[in-house]
Amino acid sequence: MAVLITAKENTALLNKKNAGGGMVEISLNLDQTKTPVTVGSECWTVGAFDYPYPEVCKNNTIYMWDGDDFAPVARFTNSLIKLVPTSWGPPTFQIDGIKMLPTAHTCPFADAERKVGLIAPRGKIILDTCGGLGYFAAHCVKSGAKKILSTEKNADVMWLREVNPWSPKAGGSLDLRHGDIALDITKMPSGWFDAALHDPPRFGIAGELYSQVFYDHLARVLKPKGLLFHYTGSPNKLTSGRDVPQEVSQRLQRAGFNTRLEGDGVFASKK
Repeated sequence: MAVLITAKENTALLNKKNAGGGMVEISLNLDQTKTPVTVGSECWTVGAFDYPYPEVCKNNTIYMWDGDDFAPVARFTNSLIKLVPTSWGPPTFQIDGIKMLPTAHTCPFADAERKVGLIAPRGKIILDTCGGLGYFAAHCVKSGAKKILSTEKNADVMWLREVNPWSPKAGGSLDLRHGDIALDITKMPSGWFDAALHDPPRFGIAGELYSQVFYDHLARVLKPKGLLFHYTGSPNKLTSGRDVPQEVSQRLQRAGFNTRLEGDGVFASKK
C-alpha cells in the first residue's frame, strides 16, 4: 500500500517536531485509518522505515512516497491528471485543473453512494461507462451487484485508481476495462444490462458522450425497464448559454427513456 500524505499530515508532523518530537497518529491512506508515527528532528518513522519531511507540501496536492522522496500523485501525458485531497478524506481528481467530482458541499464517496442507490444495484448487471476513480463501482460492489462492467478511457486515471486507497480493486464482481466507451458500447450485446451509470467528463471535453447516437446505444444495451443515472453537473445557464440537464433529458427521451431531473443529473428508465 502506498504511503500518502497531504498538507494536513505534514502540518501535524511539523507541529510535533517543533514541540520536541515523540509519537503522533496521522493517516497515511487519506483518512481511511490512523497510524502511529515517531517524530524525530531529521525524519519521522513508521515501523522500520524512516521518511524525510517534504521540502514542499501544497494544500491541493497529495504526495506519495516513491522510494526516494514524496512526489505529487499526478501524471502528464496529453493532459495533467492529478489526485486532489478533500476535507472529507476520499479524494477527487482534476484534468487540466478541472475538478471531476463534486466536493464543495458533499463527500465525493458519499455522493456516489446516493447516486448508485437510485439504480438499486443488488443482483443486477451494471454498466459503469466512465469509471473515473471507481466510486460508483465501489458502491455497486458493496450493494451486492451481480456484475459491474466499468470502463475508463484515460490510462493516467487508471493509474490514479491504483494509487487511491478509496478506489475498488478489479476482480470478483467488478470487471474493470481500459477502453473508449463511445466505441466499445457499439459492440456490446443488446438488452444485456439491468442498469447503467453514466458520469462523463464535461460536454466541452467529451461531447460524443452526450450525443443522440450514444444515448441510442445506452437504450439498446439496457433491458426493458432498465435504470440509468446520468451525471450532468449543474452548469450555470446564464454563463454557458445552455441548459445541459434539459438537453440531456430530451435526447434520452428520444432514445426511449422516461426521465426526470434528479439533483445534479438525470434519472431515467427505459420504456
